[in-house]
Amino acid sequence: MPTPPVSAIILAGGAGRRMGGQDKGLIMLAGRPLVAHVVQRIAPQVAEILISANRNLSDYQALGYPVLCDASPDLQGPLAGLLSGLRAAQHEWLLSVPCDTPLLPVNLVTELLKPLLADEADITVAQAGDRRHHVVMLCRRDLAADLQTSLSAGVRAVHAWQAQHRTLAVTFPDAAAFANLNQPDDLARLR
Repeated sequence: MPTPPVSAIILAGGAGRRMGGQDKGLIMLAGRPLVAHVVQRIAPQVAEILISANRNLSDYQALGYPVLCDASPDLQGPLAGLLSGLRAAQHEWLLSVPCDTPLLPVNLVTELLKPLLADEADITVAQAGDRRHHVVMLCRRDLAADLQTSLSAGVRAVHAWQAQHRTLAVTFPDAAAFANLNQPDDLARLR
């Protein structure tokens, strides 16, 4: 069975509070913004890339991919960016990844897609060791209406929304592949 095309949304719309308000996707690593590293990792795996951002839009647009803003101006978290991606995606499946994970696995989509194609889950989430990376997920585009209902009901936590569905964690052997930038010291670890 051929692998179906997958869209991807790179979530770069956060306020970056733990990073002193910096736009994490635009923090430089090895001479390029973090988001460019993420694009490089996922581009060979997907048919379409979308970027969710709420500031510095021209910097993200310079990467050459569509940039989506959250429908709500009050920064409702990663679920709002996911909703924008689900609504804009051209393909049935949507991969979600954060903008600050430059080492994502090269087989991310293949592994996350397997249980979905076998109808074992509605959403798959990456896991490494005992840690789930809830924002690194793959789901059907047709979950958009359900997600809108959840956001309208006040759900903001990604794991809380996922818990409402058949969600399956897919284990990846290399925890370092999901290293991200949450504190200023994390940048040194990524280098």
